[in-house]
Amino acid sequence: MNLMKLQIVELIDRHHHMTSVADILGIKQPTVTFHMKSLEEELKVRLFESRSGKTFLTEAGQALLHYAVKINALAKESERVVREYDSLYRGTLHIGASYVPATYLLPAILNAFSREFPGIRISLSVKPSPVIRDMLVRHQIDLGIISSAPFTGPSLQAESLCEDDLILICSPDHLLAKSDSLQPEQIIRTPFALHGTESSTRQLTDQWLAQHGLHMRSPVELDSLEAIKQLVLLGDHISFISRMAVQRELQQGLLHVMPIPGHQASRHIYCVHNKDRLPSVQIQRFQEVLREMGNQL
Repeated sequence: MNLMKLQIVELIDRHHHMTSVADILGIKQPTVTFHMKSLEEELKVRLFESRSGKTFLTEAGQALLHYAVKINALAKESERVVREYDSLYRGTLHIGASYVPATYLLPAILNAFSREFPGIRISLSVKPSPVIRDMLVRHQIDLGIISSAPFTGPSLQAESLCEDDLILICSPDHLLAKSDSLQPEQIIRTPFALHGTESSTRQLTDQWLAQHGLHMRSPVELDSLEAIKQLVLLGDHISFISRMAVQRELQQGLLHVMPIPGHQASRHIYCVHNKDRLPSVQIQRFQEVLREMGNQL
């Protein structure tokens, strides 16, 4: 028993002519006859009978028809569903993102993409940039969106979406906010909110300190970017932070920003994929939406 034979059972019941069935299936009439006889031999029961030049189902054939209709419908549905996985209507996107783009860039993109393609499931892992890069190398995610200094990798392809420069933030009432020209030594003498060790911002901060031969004096170390902002808002502490992460506070006049003295390293939001991984049409469309959003920033 195969799908062709079950299709013939259903079509015989509809049309009662083997020539019509052959035309619909795109095969020759003798082939239809062959499948009909083969099915009867397999089941060891008569399924078809001829009356007045037409072909009808026997009682046993009618019993088989009940299941043939269901099986044929399921076969068509399964084929449609599988084909849609190469379309923009089904599938799953496994995305990894570092904290800044996951919090301040991706929500609007995910919302727009989900509205356009509600059948696509999106799974988002939020990890530090080095962890996201490692997940890409291990093929654990389809796409990574990270805030990072420029980098290269043998298996990774990075595309810059927008700039994400590092800035110094403090309360508008802080003494440093009134300074016209900051020196690196002033920063290390001020209570400082330091990012966690896995953060790309922490790595750039450590590079800046090494560049100037400086060491922080008893900083407060926090893994949460939002906690860092809240600490700075209280007025005593300062911190280095992504400009993208403080857009709302800047618009509301809650924070004062300054360039970091002696800081030259650039930073961007990158869309990264593994060059050994064939991107699906869903991933390609998501990358297009990312680029469109990046061009607006």
